[in-house]
Amino acid sequence: MPRSRINENFIDKTFSIVANILLRIIPTTSGEKKAFTYYRDGMSAQSEGNYAEALQNYYEAMRLEIDPYDRSYILYNIGLIHTSNEEHTKALEYYFRALERNPFLPQAFNNMVVICHYRGERATRQGDSEVAECWFNQAEYWKQAIALTPGNYIEARELVEDHGRFE
Repeated sequence: MPRSRINENFIDKTFSIVANILLRIIPTTSGEKKAFTYYRDGMSAQSEGNYAEALQNYYEAMRLEIDPYDRSYILYNIGLIHTSNEEHTKALEYYFRALERNPFLPQAFNNMVVICHYRGERATRQGDSEVAECWFNQAEYWKQAIALTPGNYIEARELVEDHGRFE
């Protein structure tokens, strides 16, 4: 049974109903409809913490989806799962791939620097100041996120400023 039929959460049900209506009225190919269904099911599984199932759905959506903009969100969500699983190298790879297709994803820039900051802090705790400095120097990504959405990421801006990396 498709995941969209087993959602019990009101918001998920509402989203599923609206998405199904849109799929019927907006002219799309069957491949685009299938891709969206896999994407929607991936989001549902991800929200429930079923990451393996979410990844399967996202990979299938990637196989079917041809629009670069839509692919960017699939890649971003895959990056989120890898971030949650502390697979930071994989997460960074997927965020980069998402940004290649859609350079206007401030949340991808933000998440990349959260990872870089975390790794910089970890290197500092381990006494490796050279590696820490390399990680902290990735503040450029936060600058890009802040430039795209100036009112957001206030805490991120403060962190960058605290480390003297925001000019």
